[in-house]
Amino acid sequence: MVRNPTFQTLVHERTRFAWILTGLMLAVYLGFIGLIAFDKALLATKVGGTASLGLFLGVGVILFAFLLTGIYVMRANGRYDALSAELQRSLGR
Repeated sequence: MVRNPTFQTLVHERTRFAWILTGLMLAVYLGFIGLIAFDKALLATKVGGTASLGLFLGVGVILFAFLLTGIYVMRANGRYDALSAELQRSLGR
């Protein structure tokens, strides 16, 4: 099974895509933490009444994580499920 080209394609694509999403999430999260560490005054800026910019950016980080999860689920339900089904057919299961 490990030598099967469909299996290798599945593993390669899934691993590559997971690393891309991980890098995006890491960049957003570290950017937010960097702002907390180095520009607290910017995050303390009041917007929308009593809420600060930091609150909105923090919620944005969480929403970004949900977005990336949705993107991965769409990819898994489409491309990866199709490759898995093809792999099962080729292995005769």
